[in-house]
Amino acid sequence: QQAGNEAGCHQRSFIAMIGFPETHASRRSWQQKFPTYAEHGMVGAAHPLTVETGVAILRDGGNAVDAIVGAGLTAAVVMPEMCGLGGDLFAVLHHPILGTFSLQGSGISPRNSSIEQMRAAGESGGRFMPDRGPLAISVPGMVDAYFALLERFGSKTFADVAQYAIAHARDGYFVHDLGAQHIASYADMLANDEAAAAVFLPGGKPVGAGQRLVQADLARTMESLGKDGRDSFYIGDIGQRITSYLQAHGGALSIEDFSEHTSEIGKPIETTYRGHTVYQTAIPTQGMILLEALNIVENGSFGDLWTAGDIHLITEAKKLAYADRLAHTADQNFHHSPLETLLSKQWGSKRFAAIDPAHAASDVPGGDLSDGDTTYINAIDGSGLMVSMIQSVSSAFGSGVIGGDTGVVLNNRVGRGFSLVEGHPNIYAPGKKTMHTLNAFMVTDHEDRPVLVGGTPGGDGQPQWNMQVIVGLIDGGLDVQAAIDLPRFTSWPGTDPASIDNPFDLRVESRVGADVLAELESLGHTVVSQGPWSGGGAMQIISRDPDSGVIIGGSDARVEGSVLGF
Repeated sequence: QQAGNEAGCHQRSFIAMIGFPETHASRRSWQQKFPTYAEHGMVGAAHPLTVETGVAILRDGGNAVDAIVGAGLTAAVVMPEMCGLGGDLFAVLHHPILGTFSLQGSGISPRNSSIEQMRAAGESGGRFMPDRGPLAISVPGMVDAYFALLERFGSKTFADVAQYAIAHARDGYFVHDLGAQHIASYADMLANDEAAAAVFLPGGKPVGAGQRLVQADLARTMESLGKDGRDSFYIGDIGQRITSYLQAHGGALSIEDFSEHTSEIGKPIETTYRGHTVYQTAIPTQGMILLEALNIVENGSFGDLWTAGDIHLITEAKKLAYADRLAHTADQNFHHSPLETLLSKQWGSKRFAAIDPAHAASDVPGGDLSDGDTTYINAIDGSGLMVSMIQSVSSAFGSGVIGGDTGVVLNNRVGRGFSLVEGHPNIYAPGKKTMHTLNAFMVTDHEDRPVLVGGTPGGDGQPQWNMQVIVGLIDGGLDVQAAIDLPRFTSWPGTDPASIDNPFDLRVESRVGADVLAELESLGHTVVSQGPWSGGGAMQIISRDPDSGVIIGGSDARVEGSVLGF
């Protein structure tokens, strides 16, 4: 596996990697990784076939948007546990002529439903939404997002870039270890849906590593999209077949819900951090968490990454930003999310003052405003067009439902995302979009030139891990591979309604050292020591030096992915 990347303003030809050759929980030895360099273009993703597709499109004359859409489509085939045409997609991108944009590609909950219906079908006596099954699904936004990206910024057609994914679906691909582990782990759930069982459990047995997985129905669906366009999914035959299947199995989505869906393309949200601008995807994503947390920690300083004080500061800032997300943000059509306040430097200073440097907080409410499983893909081409994109079906295999004979794995974003607590900003309502864990970022240099795109899957871990690599890049002066390789830590819970009432714990990769773990315990953190490379996530980062044009990429050793360029 190749990898690597560099903060554009601190590029060096070689930097020793952070980390040690420890052993994975899977008993695979960690292999030191080095940055990958290129000139004409680069793609990073968590599955080799996804990367291969993107690079093939770049070599065929496509731009970064063409490459990332094609790569995303291949990911929808070879990583069905993470993403699929029935999921959502968000992106932040910079076009050297048109400017910087954010794309929000998520859909609404069923209009022909009610909160009473969700409580009756929910879990724990109606305290939590139904997490899986036909009622857990929102209108998929991914397909429309692909077409919107290509129409606005691409140079090739959907049929052009989809040919690689179609071939993998039609002819089959050999399932990798991680994919096989997911299929086996969720076999009981997949067996509950006849369409899903037919794909992933042929003959009643999970498809294993090294076995060929064929998805002929999905191949035909992608071919139809290439021939008939996005309307075939949202108002035509594909959408009709999906919604008919769902309604026959107790779902509430209708073709009318599909027919009014559109992606939103507009300005990203942003903040500055130590002279750099950091862009993020907008509401309903949780991109604001990263930006607010950066505003908080900017008031402090960092030592030799990671000291106990460093981890404590980032963790306490995380708690505050997550609490503000829970208390104050939701679908803008239903609730005013005061981002102008939450992303201000004054608010960051106020929230920083709430951090006790000597003790971990155990109860973190949202600030008082009265004063005033997912996959990530990125691509950069030689022109400087860069895209940071994340797509997901939410939980592993989403709802556990495939849309009948379409082959489309459908999300469970409604079931996982909404709250049923009265008065909560993100409370369930028909026709509402839930807040999303998905987010992706872009960073500029001191001259405000976009130089870097990055992100990771991982639910509520995403903003935390994104913040850690940004601190590593900017405060630590690390190259991107070194920043990715830093020992990872995660504060739980995050924003997931099903776990929000759990007490805080801090999960830390053991590579930080026993002394750091002990000091964190002394600060009042409930520390859970994890394997040296078991902290989660699948970070991919690519940067481009705007002066030399050199492209440098980094990839997470914790997963199967890579970055490749030419």
